[in-house]
Amino acid sequence: MRIAVAGATGNIGALTVAALERAGHDVVRISRSLGVDLATGDGLAAALAGVDAVVDVTNIPAADRDEAVALFGAATRNLLAAEARARVRHHVLLSIIGVQRMELNAHYAGKREQERLVSEGSVPWTIVPAAQFHDFAAMITGWTEQDGVATLPPLLVQPVAPGDVADVLAEIAAGEPLGRYRDVAGPEPQDLVDMARRTNDARGRAVRLVPTWSSVFDTTAAGNALLPGPDARLAPTTFDAWLATQS
Repeated sequence: MRIAVAGATGNIGALTVAALERAGHDVVRISRSLGVDLATGDGLAAALAGVDAVVDVTNIPAADRDEAVALFGAATRNLLAAEARARVRHHVLLSIIGVQRMELNAHYAGKREQERLVSEGSVPWTIVPAAQFHDFAAMITGWTEQDGVATLPPLLVQPVAPGDVADVLAEIAAGEPLGRYRDVAGPEPQDLVDMARRTNDARGRAVRLVPTWSSVFDTTAAGNALLPGPDARLAPTTFDAWLATQS
């Protein structure tokens, strides 16, 4: 098949491209750095010529909720419109477990807008809700760290390896549209604060961690809000296996 990957130069995008190529597919890379701009639609028509399926793994940084909804919305509208004109048969969107429950988080608001547009659009679709990646705790502490102190929310998550998610996306893109797919998560739940501590220890970094509900996540993310459902597809790579690569 000829399959396009939107966000192909990012971490999960590059892994998805590699997984598709290992399976023998002809992959089209979509990225602003490669001359295709989802924000404006420039280059999309040429990129999608002859494409059977599109995998959207774009990640758009935004400062607040309104900006996130606007940016994710514009990119998704442009992509879906170009797919409809090109008669693409399958749109696969990577989303996040618990996205419907995180009302105050800007990024999740943008992802909800993506899901709405995809599910209401004319291109047959599959939405894949995935857990946070193994480096999620380190990413949050990187955002908040000041003078050797970092705040982070005391979340329960079931982190997953990006490579495992890429394999699932490649498999789904080659098949028929499935609507909303099962949650995709790692094999075991983890405490985010403990993940951050262990990651910093493995990397030889001394950071004092302060658990707190902040603007990144509020208490709507407490408890099981970000954990996968009972029918989840559990990927094989553990947090411990990833952690062993961080020293």
